[in-house]
Amino acid sequence: MKKSLLTLAAALVLLSACATPFGADSIAPGTPREEVFARLGQPARIVPLADGAQRLQYTLQPGGQYAWMVDLDAAGRVTNARQVLNQQDFQRIVPGQWTAADVEREFGPPARVDRVASWNGPVLTYRWRDVQNADMFYYVYLDPQGIVRRAHPAMEFRDRMFDLHM
Repeated sequence: MKKSLLTLAAALVLLSACATPFGADSIAPGTPREEVFARLGQPARIVPLADGAQRLQYTLQPGGQYAWMVDLDAAGRVTNARQVLNQQDFQRIVPGQWTAADVEREFGPPARVDRVASWNGPVLTYRWRDVQNADMFYYVYLDPQGIVRRAHPAMEFRDRMFDLHM
């Protein structure tokens, strides 16, 4: 029984690795857009930026904990590629100034959008992993006009599908 569970777990890890853009943050500046698509596939979104630049958003949301932003200049060459679901990047969110569009431009689509009785507006939820390798949520509370009013991290407690220590 243990052996079949371990085999199943290994197969799931291998299958999920094939479908993810791991290494997107290692794409060198100057890489042409066509090479990015060849290596990473179609992004979840293409977001227009200033002066004809674009951001390619590669995300593992809603189930995964990583999102890569690959920025291209107006000529279609990479200027920057990075994984953005982390504490340092989340701390850039400025309540009262950022909008829902700003959050989604910088972090991609959220894992989910919720409503709670204690808040009059949507709550964007991002799944991420902190530096201690803990499963986390990052909540972004929007007012009815789509302005960020507060944002904070929280622990995610996951149910384990099976225990490998049976």
